[in-house]
Amino acid sequence: MKKLILIFTLFSMFSISLAEEVNVRKVADFKLKLLNGKRTSFYTILEEGPVLLDFWATWCGPCKKAMVHQEYFHQKYKDQGFQILTINQDSPKSLSKVKGYIRSKKFSFLVGLDPNQQIAKMFNAVLLPTMILIDKEGEIVWRHQGFIPGDEVEIEAKIKSLLAIE
Repeated sequence: MKKLILIFTLFSMFSISLAEEVNVRKVADFKLKLLNGKRTSFYTILEEGPVLLDFWATWCGPCKKAMVHQEYFHQKYKDQGFQILTINQDSPKSLSKVKGYIRSKKFSFLVGLDPNQQIAKMFNAVLLPTMILIDKEGEIVWRHQGFIPGDEVEIEAKIKSLLAIE
């Protein structure tokens, strides 16, 4: 019985979903390598418009579920300048899986690589997935940790609010 309680508790900790409004904080620029091999800076990406950062890993089930919705949001709102930038957290040993996974799912949003979790540390992205909505001025307006079915409704509402879409 104790094992069941422990398993349930651990499962609950990793499958919960937490969203929070944040006190406005300006994001410092950072450099990153994209999956396509190019190097860029976050501010270069931000020039296009608001960004949803999504920290994820190939071994994270909730991350994979969220990414299907990220692709939908990317396709739906890219013409308004909105961008999805996913930041992969796989270790250097498992980075080879990332490109195959992205290709197999035909995801078209930007994918950054952070195998040593330097970018994740900047954003305190400890729980995966962690999504951070950043306005075009570079200010964090919303954070969301974890993913359970139904969270996509709240995420899209936040995107629409940021883009001033009703």
